[in-house]
Amino acid sequence: MMTIRALVTGATGCVGANIVEALLARGYEVRALRRASSKLDALSGLAPDYAIGDVMDEASLCAAMAGCELVFHAAAVSQYWRNKPEAIYAANVEGTRNVLRAARAQGVQRVVFTSSVAVLGVPTERGQWLDETVTFNLRPAQFHYGHSKVLAEAEVQRAVAEGLDVVIVNPASVIGQRDVHFVGGEILRTAKHGLLVAAPPGGMGVVSAQATGEGHVLAAERGRTGERYILNGENVSHRALMALAAKVTGGRAPWVTIPRVLMTPLAALVDLANRIRRAAPIVDGSQLHLSARDMYFDGSKAERELSFVGGSAQASVVEAWNWYREYGLL
Repeated sequence: MMTIRALVTGATGCVGANIVEALLARGYEVRALRRASSKLDALSGLAPDYAIGDVMDEASLCAAMAGCELVFHAAAVSQYWRNKPEAIYAANVEGTRNVLRAARAQGVQRVVFTSSVAVLGVPTERGQWLDETVTFNLRPAQFHYGHSKVLAEAEVQRAVAEGLDVVIVNPASVIGQRDVHFVGGEILRTAKHGLLVAAPPGGMGVVSAQATGEGHVLAAERGRTGERYILNGENVSHRALMALAAKVTGGRAPWVTIPRVLMTPLAALVDLANRIRRAAPIVDGSQLHLSARDMYFDGSKAERELSFVGGSAQASVVEAWNWYREYGLL
């Protein structure tokens, strides 16, 4: 049987590194795209081949994809609260366009695009679980990251119309191993330091990082062209998730849940403080607005069509904690 060669963009980030791990475990030949300056900490214990390149440099993408049957495009600016809108749109929209164009030029057989549940907007009624059929219902300025992924998915659909085989995966909030930048893992670091004083009133979908990597490979093997697949493990309230993080890390559970009526003025104060202070924000107003809602997701399509298993919120937190402890990060 011929070995299939796959390129992973964003391989030095949490999702990308977990895709690399899942591919290697299944016997794929893996090429990881990295910048010359990229740290490889997220790929600890793994041994892919490396290609130097950048999603903003189409020539480097073509060189990296040479001889590859599969491309997993996971590179993106996901830490939207730490980046300016223009950087988010450049990486997430132009970068995706470059990857798709290079894939067509190199004759890649299939691309798996890492989108986000952010493209689904917000629930329009209480108790609604968002699925793949809903569309973005916020103004771009309300959530630049979500809007950037909407535009990136539009690039994907254009490429599909032109004959490229692309599958979309939409992970919920990823918590777990290889998250060296503490994106989903920030809750564990905060819990360990005993700083989880108050919980937002809403909730979120949580998916294991390891399972997310496996879900991408399942999408490559079983997904339908042009389709979205939500990768979700468990829907959980913020207070329950914080209590889980506190229990696992030995920290203190939150004392109170913030009333929903206070979230809008609190978001305005946070945005004002972020404009005044020079350091990178820990949180921004859009996050707080979203955290006041029950952002819950229906992952049954991926379960049904891909045989995807996202794991529980507790398993995701334990996965992250064990990995951080093993590598001395917490």
